[in-house]
Amino acid sequence: MSWLYEDDAVRIASVCVGPLENNAYVACDTSTGRGVLIDAPAAPDELLRLVDGIEIDSVLITHGHWDHIGAVEVATDLNVPLRIHEADAGSLQVPLTPLLDGNVIDLGSVAVIAVHTPGHTPGSTCFVLDGAPIVFTGDTLFPGGPGRTTSPEQFAEVMRSLDQRLFTLPDETMILPGHGLGTTIGEERPDVEEWRSRGW
Repeated sequence: MSWLYEDDAVRIASVCVGPLENNAYVACDTSTGRGVLIDAPAAPDELLRLVDGIEIDSVLITHGHWDHIGAVEVATDLNVPLRIHEADAGSLQVPLTPLLDGNVIDLGSVAVIAVHTPGHTPGSTCFVLDGAPIVFTGDTLFPGGPGRTTSPEQFAEVMRSLDQRLFTLPDETMILPGHGLGTTIGEERPDVEEWRSRGW
């Protein structure tokens, strides 16, 4: 497998699937071989190949939009919990384990921390790696700004999430979004006020 990121603690790989070219990620603890699958957009066979050889703990969903949940059956295939924030749980008509802000998935030398970042959807959740400079942002944050919102209220909410939950992270933190290429907190931080002024 070609790793997107690798250090002494964690390895991360990704695959781009589905009509909207969604990213799905696997994060694997190098010391234990345990990992999580983040988002299940489409193409379950490709997702299963992505996680082959890794002891998957759970399938974590960043938010409930259709393009991120098209292959949630992989959780059943892997016999692991499917987890999404309780505020977006209604978008899934399958058994799941609700996520709450601050929930921790301990993989060994690294842990995955659920960070509730509402705005794009009520239950949008980012996943911060404790032990590596990585945050998986779903559609909450991309290079160039937050994901789509449909009202000034939603936009204000996502900007609060960015201010209070993501831009508190160190500048070197890698942003791995739900679509497209990654960036870093430091690269995006100087543009936050421009995003705020342009609005939704």
